[in-house]
Amino acid sequence: MSNIDLQALIPNNVHLGENRQLQRALEHWQPAFLNWWDEMGPSDFKAKEVYLRTAVGVDASGWASYGYTPMPDYRWGIFLADKEEGRKIGFGDHMGEDVWQEVPGEYRSTFRRLIVTQGDTEPASVEQQRLLGHTAPSLYDLRNLFQVNVEEGRHLWAMVYLLHAYFGRDGREEAEELLMRHSGDADKPRILGTFNEPMDNWLSFFMFTYFTDRDGKFQLKSFAESAFDPLARTTRFMLTEEAHHMFVGETGVGRVIKRTLEVMKELDTDDVATLRKAGVVDLPT
Repeated sequence: MSNIDLQALIPNNVHLGENRQLQRALEHWQPAFLNWWDEMGPSDFKAKEVYLRTAVGVDASGWASYGYTPMPDYRWGIFLADKEEGRKIGFGDHMGEDVWQEVPGEYRSTFRRLIVTQGDTEPASVEQQRLLGHTAPSLYDLRNLFQVNVEEGRHLWAMVYLLHAYFGRDGREEAEELLMRHSGDADKPRILGTFNEPMDNWLSFFMFTYFTDRDGKFQLKSFAESAFDPLARTTRFMLTEEAHHMFVGETGVGRVIKRTLEVMKELDTDDVATLRKAGVVDLPT
């Protein structure tokens, strides 16, 4: 089982205190992250205490704690799933070889591109959703939104750790760039187009967490099989948190459809204009 350090400035189970150079680099990046959260995270809720789940380990029997905290005080940490001793590469030209603990030189640029692209999606979705709290259908939905947001922030930390720990100066520069690009920015947009689209209503949010996060799940599952073991271990734990994001989307879309069907039955109509006037989303939409 991994050794968990929850008292460190950056909670982690990667023995950060034993690598002073890496620790200093990440602690230098941390204020920039907090400034980004302050400027681009959920707007106008900084002083509010929110009931949030916080990762405190990777043990399936108790990996999270729950409690009220203002989001700027959330404890974003770096957690990798426990190492599987004797794990082998399961496919490709290197099938059957030991998994890699360092990135082979010939694959360095490919892995960096994959990690940067994954890392770029995490803050991008927070930026897309930053105003949704003002129109939340309920406190339940508001809490779910903020839970998704803080965990996307932790997933950014997961990718930044890999960039700092395994890609040297190039990785540090890429980590800085992750906070310089912004969703929908005309000059420095996010890497993937879907993360530059506006998200100004809750139906879009539910669809995003239903479909886009489901796509993200399979991306993470492929990374979890990676020959680069730190990436595999990082994403295996991310999948634990990602399940809730898809739950938010699935149940959200289900509630929208259920209410529409109830009103269709009450009014005995499927006329789009009538249903919209009644305050529900028509099924063709």
